[in-house]
Amino acid sequence: MPEKYDVRPGQSIELLKELHILTRDGKMNQDSRRKLKQVYHLFQFIEPLLKTARQDHPDITLVDHGAGKSYLGFILYDLFFKDLEAGSRIFGVETRDELVLKSRALAARLGFNGMSFLNIAVAESIESAELPAKVDIVTALHACDTATDDAIRFALEKQARFIVLVPCCQAEVAAALRKNKGQALKKDILTEIWRHPIHTREFGSHITNVLRCLQLEAHGYQVNVTELVGWEHSMKNELIIASYRDLPRKRPADRLNELIGILGLEELNQRFFTSFS
Repeated sequence: MPEKYDVRPGQSIELLKELHILTRDGKMNQDSRRKLKQVYHLFQFIEPLLKTARQDHPDITLVDHGAGKSYLGFILYDLFFKDLEAGSRIFGVETRDELVLKSRALAARLGFNGMSFLNIAVAESIESAELPAKVDIVTALHACDTATDDAIRFALEKQARFIVLVPCCQAEVAAALRKNKGQALKKDILTEIWRHPIHTREFGSHITNVLRCLQLEAHGYQVNVTELVGWEHSMKNELIIASYRDLPRKRPADRLNELIGILGLEELNQRFFTSFS
């Protein structure tokens, strides 16, 4: 039996074994302990959002992008969704068909009837008829390449009340900074911030998330940025939580456009689109 402080009350031990977080005899190695700690920590941020969404309507919908093996989705369902009304659902969006098939089979074995898994890219999910026109919460945990930005676009299109992101590798901004570096160095001393290749990569990653936050604020969201877990557990550690508050949009939209111009990133306007209503 696993140690009590490792597993939350009400958590299915069978689920943790199926996810290979626990061994068949209930043991947990260091890597599994770290993984479970991250998901539980994220659950602590998401649970209050789920409760808030339920105050408006009993049936809530969460879409998890770049779901992978769906650790987050399964644990959210087990700890919160499985006791809700039949209309509440979790959708996992994942491109790797073998992971989708395994997740579907596991949900069927556990009787998690409110879970669905779509074998499509995040960008394709925006137009998918298999997903509802409006959702309550969108999550993207370490969604790679441009998937985090596609998840933001999805959330905006679906008028999501809450968006929870743990951004991952996204090299588009760094590539644009690198390409335009020679010209920028002649014009602006600020370019020294990303002159060296390692700084280009690090600054590109940082400014990507700054632009994402401004984009969300330009669509009326209140944005909070914090750590997911300590740096000793993961270098991909930034947690962005956006809550729709219908806030004034002009100032963040202007700042987003100005920052894109200062950095010479106009070619990425479509990625961080600034139109708002």
